[in-house]
Amino acid sequence: MPTEDEYEAAVTAASKDLTSASTAEDVRKVWRTHMGTLGHRTLGRLLLGQSMDRILERRQLRALEDE
Repeated sequence: MPTEDEYEAAVTAASKDLTSASTAEDVRKVWRTHMGTLGHRTLGRLLLGQSMDRILERRQLRALEDE
């Protein structure tokens, strides 16, 4: 599992990449690039327009619940 900083950097990069994707093939490339770090749920949320802040907030809340 990536550290908090690695996860945040990956979410930021994936969000930028998905924003700049203009074709279905571009989206597939982004998906393949970030799938290992973020997983399909996070990528799907980004693809559907959920904000990075909300995704990071959810992760922090889950981490607190696990403690």
